[in-house]
Amino acid sequence: MKDSNKRFDYRVKRVRSKINGTHDKPRLSVYRGHKHIYAQIIDDSRGVTLASASTLSPELKGKLEINDTVEAAKSVGGLIAKKAVEKGVKKVVFDRRGYEYTGKIKALADTARESGLEF
Repeated sequence: MKDSNKRFDYRVKRVRSKINGTHDKPRLSVYRGHKHIYAQIIDDSRGVTLASASTLSPELKGKLEINDTVEAAKSVGGLIAKKAVEKGVKKVVFDRRGYEYTGKIKALADTARESGLEF
């Protein structure tokens, strides 16, 4: 395994050890792939995913020209916030995994905040 992968895995474990989603305040987890971006709201106490959104979601699939841009991340952030509010979730804990809080991750988080989530 490359050193950069080991460092990333270490960052993921470090961030995840400090964050835990509860029933009152579930975890908003973000995954950034090479072609798509994914977000889930997870209740760790029950082990249940409450809502999920990605650039592959039917609501966004045909509307985005390129799926790995900041604009796509903003769309996913708005969609996950909309789904969460529909389920009655307003407060979440943001789990950025090992990613830096810039670019797509920041855009997704900012749009989710603007759309009604608090974190």
